[in-house]
Amino acid sequence: MASRLSTSYRMNRVFRPDRAALVVPIDHGLVWGRVPALEAPAQVMKRFLKEDVTGFMVSTGIVKATEVEMAQNPAMARILAIDAFWPTSAPDTGTGTLVASVEDAVRLGVDCVKMLLPWNVTDAEKILYCNRIGTVVSAAARWDIPVMVEPVFLAAPRTPEIITAEMEVARVAYDLGADIIKITFPGPDATAKLCAELDIPIVVAGGPLSGDAKSTLKDITDSIAAGAQGVVVGRKVWQRPVEETQWLIAEIAKATRTQFKRRW
Repeated sequence: MASRLSTSYRMNRVFRPDRAALVVPIDHGLVWGRVPALEAPAQVMKRFLKEDVTGFMVSTGIVKATEVEMAQNPAMARILAIDAFWPTSAPDTGTGTLVASVEDAVRLGVDCVKMLLPWNVTDAEKILYCNRIGTVVSAAARWDIPVMVEPVFLAAPRTPEIITAEMEVARVAYDLGADIIKITFPGPDATAKLCAELDIPIVVAGGPLSGDAKSTLKDITDSIAAGAQGVVVGRKVWQRPVEETQWLIAEIAKATRTQFKRRW
């Protein structure tokens, strides 16, 4: 079934017709500051502009710092993170907030906005997050700009129970009006189930650096084969040695074409 944004300009920049999206996130400084291997985020973007990727997840500061480079690479999509949560290590006492608006996103010329939906937080914080997401969805509809929502259990181990719970929160994000759901890889069966149930684009996040490059490639390949319309992979690629990163990105790019089936 086609989504309401299936023919829109911005959605079709994020999701190309011939491959799954391969987005490199470099927005981590919003919540973690100076991340290893991402000390100079604009330089990381310039490095990956030479690779077979489809776009970047960015912060406002990165957008401002890379305007010329992105103007020279107009095929690249940009997804703007417009909220943050501090501290991610203490979700029971931390708090989230908007750090940019939909109007900022439109002015900056990005293609999509992204928000967190942390769920291992207090009930009061859940209410605030749902209110913020609902407000952003309403504002975004006026500009036909897609909203990506990321259900997440902050600082939680990737246990079967957490993965199941994230699937439940993905439904909350859907009902709040998300156009795209970003979820940490829950396994191929759960990915296929989520894609079939929600019938909006699902993109799978890589998460922190772990395992070897081949295991990362397998998870990504399985995700796309299961129906994911894109992958958002950062630390698992740019925190590896340069030669290994180049090999991994090239192989992921192949998978985004050979395993891809457009679902919306």
